[in-house]
Order: sequence, then C-alpha cells, then structure tokens
Amino acid sequence: MNVFFMIALMLLPVAARAEEVLVAVAANFTSPMEKIAIEFKRDTGHTVSASYGSTGKFYTQIVNGAPFEVLLAADEEHPDKLLSAGFAQSKTDFIYAIGKLVLWSPKSNFVDSQGEVLSAKNFKHLSIASPKLAPYGAAAEEALQNLGLWKKLEEKLIYGDSISQAHQFVVSGNAEIGMLSLSQVKSAKGSLWIVPQNLYRPLRQKAVLLKAGQEKKAAEAFLEFLKSEKARGIIQDFGYERN
Repeated sequence: MNVFFMIALMLLPVAARAEEVLVAVAANFTSPMEKIAIEFKRDTGHTVSASYGSTGKFYTQIVNGAPFEVLLAADEEHPDKLLSAGFAQSKTDFIYAIGKLVLWSPKSNFVDSQGEVLSAKNFKHLSIASPKLAPYGAAAEEALQNLGLWKKLEEKLIYGDSISQAHQFVVSGNAEIGMLSLSQVKSAKGSLWIVPQNLYRPLRQKAVLLKAGQEKKAAEAFLEFLKSEKARGIIQDFGYERN
C-alpha cells in the first residue's frame, strides 16, 4: 500500500472528528484568546471562530438567537442571567480569569505611579468603555466614583462601545489616557497605573456553555481546554489573576 495513502488513512479519523466552536469573547480577552485558539487547535484539532465585543452586546445577541456556542464574558452577571433564563447550560459555568483595571497613556511619564494625573486634570479626554455595555467600563465608573472624581471628570470622558474601542481612542490620540484592561497594554510602551482593586468590584470573568453548544464536542472540549494548565498559563501571562 502506498505510504502516503496509509498516512492519509491514519489522519482521516482526526479530521473527521474536528469541529469548529463559535465563541463570543469579551473584548479585553482578545490577545490571550488568539493564543489559546492556536494551542487548542494544535492539541485537539478543533478550530475556534471567535467574535470579540462587549459582554452587554453579546448578551442581547444571544437572547435574540445568535448561534454562539460558548460565551467568555467580562463579568459574572451576564452569564448568570443567561443561565437563569435558560439560554445557557447549567453547571458548565466557571471563572476563567480575574481582570485588572489600569490607567494608561502611550506617552512615557504621563501617568504617574499613584494615578494623580486624574486629579491634576492636565488632559483633555479620558477614554473608558461604556458602563452600560462593558464590565470594564462599569469598573472604571466605580473606581472614579470611589476616588471622588466621577462628577469632576464627566465632561472629559469619551466612551467606547467596548474596551477595545476605548483602547483605540487612546492609541489614535483622541484621548490622552484611558481606563483599560491590563492585558491590552501589558507589553505596550507608555506609562500606566494599576488601579487598586479595592476601588472596584473584582472583574471575575465567567465562561459558560450556551444552549447552541449543547452536545457539541468542540464546544465542550474548548471549555475543558480553558481550564488546563496550558491555557491558565497563557491567561496569567497576559496579566490576569488565576481563580
């Protein structure tokens, strides 16, 4: 028998079992997700089709019939609401990452180590994600409220639909500083202040299997892979705390 034909026969069962999983991913988790998807395919043969955006928008889309099979949210509340309403599979949810909020500028020495630049107000615009759509935006509002600066800075705020858009506003120069996810700027040049976690509720990010992912091998395999030491190591490398 031709050796190439034998190899093809050996690979056929793997190819036949390989599936694609549709994952809705909170925008703050874009970079680690891209790396995790590569490792997931390498280890399982399954591929990931990921969509990135705000958790609030994904929630609305899922309730209205979007065919996502897995949700990686930026909070606990939205997955819990999906579970309560029957849009997600019970006992499949878990915390996959705990995020950190930072104040960042692409300019060196612009953001000081205590975040006092917020009180100094020597900037025109501060970018945050929409508190109504994005948990990191809600965390930014909460932190500013606890610092006593929300009302004072309201006129300087510009809002992104997601944390990715909030980040883009700073990168493009539309805002000098932004309250973002540490994972977005961990390796970037510039200056940052890690916002003390006692200023906002913990950003406990929950994963859950959605109804469309029931009995889908790739969806179930992806969630298991997300719990693996390999995936957890990637998550930690991007600045998230492990649960």
